[in-house]
Amino acid sequence: MRGNEFSRRREERRERAYEFSKRYEEYAYVLDYLPHGRAEARHRYRAGALVQVVGEEFFTLLEAIAKEGVVLKSYDRVYVGKSNREKITYIIGRINYDELTTSAKMELFSVVEKIVLSRESWFINFFNMVQALTPRMHALELIPGIGKKYMWQIIDERERKSFENFEDLQQRANIPSPAKLVTKRILEELPGESKYRLFTRAP
Repeated sequence: MRGNEFSRRREERRERAYEFSKRYEEYAYVLDYLPHGRAEARHRYRAGALVQVVGEEFFTLLEAIAKEGVVLKSYDRVYVGKSNREKITYIIGRINYDELTTSAKMELFSVVEKIVLSRESWFINFFNMVQALTPRMHALELIPGIGKKYMWQIIDERERKSFENFEDLQQRANIPSPAKLVTKRILEELPGESKYRLFTRAP
């Protein structure tokens, strides 16, 4: 890749990252519901059940307070945006991966995979469009299970014809379940130690 082309793409990534950081989650999926909260939780001055959720768009980990009388369970999709919320009273704020309850951590993979499957078209567009991060590293290589071999198979196939869905990608590129591979990458990024972020927002 020529130097000026790589520089242009790097600048585009920076601009996207800036826009990424300025946007908020609109919907999230419940990871854990604690009807009596936690003694050490930051929300103890507010009444209501504590809810830990993962955002639908940026996979942001959040804590919130459920409205009185509302009972939630894992996998429930709730509105967490800035307008009138039906089931959530208050968004406490972002939390780190280490602040998740044991139950929330156990549910995380399955819930994230559900989100990935529900946003299949977005992730297929990612596979069709994503480019190199550096002159020596392609973004596809950061996804667990995709090394140089599968990376080139994906690139060669998408040049012939864009992928239409996960099944098409899996069959033509001969890779394992794309949804599970993407989910694994998201879970690698959530603890906050990854140098490169493909799907999540920095803490």
